[in-house]
Amino acid sequence: MHLAELFEAFNGKRVLVVGDVMTDAYIKGHVARMSPEAPVPVIDLQEQEQRIGGAGNVALNLIALGAKAILASVIGQDNPGRELEQMLQNAGIQTSALVVSAQRKTTIKTRVFSNGKQMLRIDSEDQHDLQPDEYSLLKKNILALLEQGIDGVLLEDYNKGVLTTELIQWIITEANARNIPIAVDPKKKNFFSYVGCTLFKPNLKELKEGLNIDFNFRQDPVALSTAIEQLQNQISSRYTLVTLSEHGVQLFDGQKHQHHPAHRRNIADVSGAGDTVIATTTLCLICGSSPEQMAALANLAGGLVCEQPGVVSIDKEKFLQEALQLIR
Repeated sequence: MHLAELFEAFNGKRVLVVGDVMTDAYIKGHVARMSPEAPVPVIDLQEQEQRIGGAGNVALNLIALGAKAILASVIGQDNPGRELEQMLQNAGIQTSALVVSAQRKTTIKTRVFSNGKQMLRIDSEDQHDLQPDEYSLLKKNILALLEQGIDGVLLEDYNKGVLTTELIQWIITEANARNIPIAVDPKKKNFFSYVGCTLFKPNLKELKEGLNIDFNFRQDPVALSTAIEQLQNQISSRYTLVTLSEHGVQLFDGQKHQHHPAHRRNIADVSGAGDTVIATTTLCLICGSSPEQMAALANLAGGLVCEQPGVVSIDKEKFLQEALQLIR
C-alpha cells in the first residue's frame, strides 16, 4: 500500500484501548539554596502542569494519527479522577467504557524538575488487581463496544491492576471470535498471559526479563532472533515487534526477521516513544500494511517523538513527509 493511502486509511479507525490510565504531573522550578531544616534542595516553584499519561497517551497518539480512540480503564472516585476524565474528554478520547471506582485511587506520577533536570518522582497509586465488581463493569463496557464494532484492540499494561490475566484472556478470546486485531504493549507481571494476540510488542529489557535470559544482541544478533522466536512460540502471536531503543526495532512475522536501525536524531527525551510505536503499529495492522512497512513506520515514529522534550503525540503530517523520504 502506498504510504499516502495508508495514512489516509488511518482516519476514522475505531480503536479500543484497554489498560492503565494515569495523570502525569510536572512540578518545575529552580534550585538556588539548601534547606536549613534538612540537607535537601529548596525549589523555587515556577510552573505546574498535568498531562494525560499511561494508556491515555497511547489514545492521544491514535487521535493524532487520525483514528478514534475509546479508552476502557478504571479511575478513582476522587478529584484527580474527575480532572483526568475531563482532560480525556477535552482531548477527544471517548470515555464511555471508563469505570469510576471508590475502591481505588487515580494514579498520579508527579515529576519534580529543577533547571530542566528531573530530581524526584512521587507516585500515588493502587497496584492491586481489580475488585470483582470493577472487573464485571469493565467487562460489560468492553463487550458493548466489541458488539457495536471496533476496528482494533490495543492492550496497554503498566502493572497497575486493570489488565488481569483473566481479563486479558477474555478480551483476546472475544476479539479473535470477531476477527478483530489485538496489539499488546506488555509489562513483566502478565507477560505470558497474552496468548493468541495478533501483535506483541515488548522492549529489549522486557524480552530478556520475560524469558529470563541475557545476551548482547550487538555482539550476537542471532541471539536476539532466537529469543524472539522462542517468545513467539509461547505467545502464539502473528507478529512480534521488539523495540531496541537507540538501535531501532526488529520484527518477526513467523517466517523472517527484519531489523530496522534507528534513524539519526537529535534526541531530547525518549519518554512516551513506546506509546507512539504501539499506536502506529496498531493502525498499520488494522489497515493491512505489509510487515516491512509496519516495522519501518514504527521505527520512524518512535524516533520522531524523541526529538521533543516530554511526552508528546506524533505530528502526522511531519511523520508522513519524512516517511515518504525515507521509506520505499
